[in-house]
Amino acid sequence: MICQQQVSEFSGFCFSFMSQQYLIVDGHSVIFAWPELRALHNQKTALAREELVRALTHYQDYTGVNVVLVFDGKGVEISHEFIQGGIQIFYSGRGRTADDLIERLVAKYGRTYLITVATSDLMEQQTVISFGADCVSAETLHTMLANARREFSRDLKRRNRS
Repeated sequence: MICQQQVSEFSGFCFSFMSQQYLIVDGHSVIFAWPELRALHNQKTALAREELVRALTHYQDYTGVNVVLVFDGKGVEISHEFIQGGIQIFYSGRGRTADDLIERLVAKYGRTYLITVATSDLMEQQTVISFGADCVSAETLHTMLANARREFSRDLKRRNRS
């Protein structure tokens, strides 16, 4: 179930959900950096977005790290989707970019929470680091997700043997 609402600034941003750790993902940066998502995007943009949402939801489930996915504009205002039991998704408003939204989120919350931003945009990396966030490339994010999936599988096998 998806709940969607228009938000004024970040009123929809939920910073009390699970843990004190947050992963903010620059959606298009990741889609264009991962060959499998780029191929889906070439077929239909929504397919790449859905696959990225699925992978990040699993990562959040495996690790307990809150995931926030940010895309460039969808409508006049900033919009926010929260997938029940899943991740938060923001679309920047018209005239703003995902980078703008990510920078504002990190500037507002970067000193209070442990935030990691996933983007391959070097200028964006430098900006969010200056606001107190850690940064990983899209390729490193891919590795993080694969490692979390493997660790989860190992834990599951270990528990099933017990």
